[in-house]
Amino acid sequence: MSSSLFGTEDPPPEDALPEPPAEGPGLFGEAPPLPPPPAPMPPAAQVDAPYRVLARKYRPSTFEQLIGQDALVRTLRNAFAQDRVAHAYLLTGVRGVGKTTTARIIARALNCIGPDGKGGPTPEPCGVCPECKAILADRHPDVQELDAASNNGIDDVRELRERLRYRPAQGRFKVIILDEVHMLSTAAFNALLKTLEEPPAQVKFMLATTELRKVPATILSRCQTFHLKRVPQAELRGHFERIAGLERVTVEAEALAMLARAADGSVRDGLSLLDQAIALGGPEGQVTAEAVRDMLGLADHAMVLELMEALMAGRTAEALALLDRAHERGADPAVVLQDLLELTHTLTRLRSVPGLKDDPSLTEGERTRGAALAERLSVPVLGRAWQMLLKGLGEVNEAPDRRAATEMVLIRLAHVAEMPTPGDLVRRLTEGGAVPAGTPRPAPPGNGGGMRAVANGPPVLADAVATPDLAQPRSWREVVALASGRKPMVHAHLVHSVHPVRVQPGRIEMRVQPDTPRDLATELGALLLERTGQRWTIALSNAEGEPTLAQQGRTADAERRSLAQSHPLVQAVLAAFPGTVIEAVRDAGADAYGLTAIATEADGEGEPPDFDDVPPPDDDERE
Repeated sequence: MSSSLFGTEDPPPEDALPEPPAEGPGLFGEAPPLPPPPAPMPPAAQVDAPYRVLARKYRPSTFEQLIGQDALVRTLRNAFAQDRVAHAYLLTGVRGVGKTTTARIIARALNCIGPDGKGGPTPEPCGVCPECKAILADRHPDVQELDAASNNGIDDVRELRERLRYRPAQGRFKVIILDEVHMLSTAAFNALLKTLEEPPAQVKFMLATTELRKVPATILSRCQTFHLKRVPQAELRGHFERIAGLERVTVEAEALAMLARAADGSVRDGLSLLDQAIALGGPEGQVTAEAVRDMLGLADHAMVLELMEALMAGRTAEALALLDRAHERGADPAVVLQDLLELTHTLTRLRSVPGLKDDPSLTEGERTRGAALAERLSVPVLGRAWQMLLKGLGEVNEAPDRRAATEMVLIRLAHVAEMPTPGDLVRRLTEGGAVPAGTPRPAPPGNGGGMRAVANGPPVLADAVATPDLAQPRSWREVVALASGRKPMVHAHLVHSVHPVRVQPGRIEMRVQPDTPRDLATELGALLLERTGQRWTIALSNAEGEPTLAQQGRTADAERRSLAQSHPLVQAVLAAFPGTVIEAVRDAGADAYGLTAIATEADGEGEPPDFDDVPPPDDDERE
């Protein structure tokens, strides 16, 4: 017998089966293996955190990490060092340059207490104290970031003012960050004025905006304004290269340059593009220039150089073929013109300052082929190409068929490639050289083809270069008619603002009204040189002179109207139809200025139109 927990156990009966051995197979064979123990759950710190985009992951948390804003950082450091931190700052600049980031860094610098908990405001926040950690995590009760675009009413500002009446709950200062402050309504701005001018001692305002012109002057006068500038491309390239290294991604130098140019000075935009390029590169971690070019829809730089070379050589078919190739690769037509504009600017700089060919920001093709192309092209030719591309870009953006509009721009560029510039034409005329057949005669630059108008003094006359077979104007009206349809503004001033004093072959004396443009004499001289092939002397005079053409036309019209109204036939019509008025008197012999040929030849004393040959109306016509 044996004892157990509940008493003495009886012995087993004699006919009982023996117990199976402790080891070996059981009654139904081998026992199944036990399942492995479940794996322990990883600690919370080891759980993969959700992916954060590069713009948030590498957001600056100290003044040292801000790039491209040296003046701002230096001013704020000195303000903290001298204990001269203002109660309100206004940060302005384009998107993505660090306005809100700077405001958050200032909030941390104001509330940091240091690792030992005894520190004061400092331009170097520690990042480890409870205040810094809470602000970094966007959960500090005294740092409030408000979007003025959605909280722009007067009630929102009143609520904010009520909250500012209480002391900070945790930190040293209450920091109010108002983003896009220009979106506040006029009433909200007015409600904010007094608080912004005299806030409580423990309150600091940080205002951020991209539209400084929309912020009232009363607000600007109560803030210290900082203009955050666009970050240069060189700094952006270096910044992107460092981040790519931290992400263990290889990015080609040309791809970095493309991303920096596309960012247009915005760090956030550039990091978003870099994030997209890394995702496009795949798991290999290799970002190529070809992939970035396709992602941005850019044309190949080598292709743009080839296109410019073809255009400047007048090879239209080759230029159109290159445009087709760019279109097949997905390049937008407007982007192609923008690339040509950028290349034209680069070539002009290389032409003006040859030493820029060693600039590291230029691509290898721009430093070699671009520099060689710049040596063959003159600045006037490049300037003409710039103006045509600039005008063509506007046409493309408004055209229903952007590709067709781009082709028209390229055809025009190739067509004028071998034509002389206006300066070349003037130089040939001055030197007596021949002008190519069919070449238009543009108005020369400068002072109207070598002539200078001097009021009350002898004009300076250059050597005349006359071209035969061109009609020479003999009267002021014929001189003014040369500008009709060609130079509308010059023609309008000549008609309404100029009193002719004397008109002789090759010489004009005139008196201009005070509101006349100062370069009218120059424009008139250039026009006469273009239309007559001869240099004219244009002299300004204080003599009274004749009335303007407009005044002469009005006088002639009044005389015709008076003469018509006094005619018996007209008087009979007016008497037969009471209330009838003479709207206008048309003279078939009058020109566009209302003057007849007889009046011009007789200095305004022409014969009036004859009404005596007109038969009187019969009785039926009177009815």
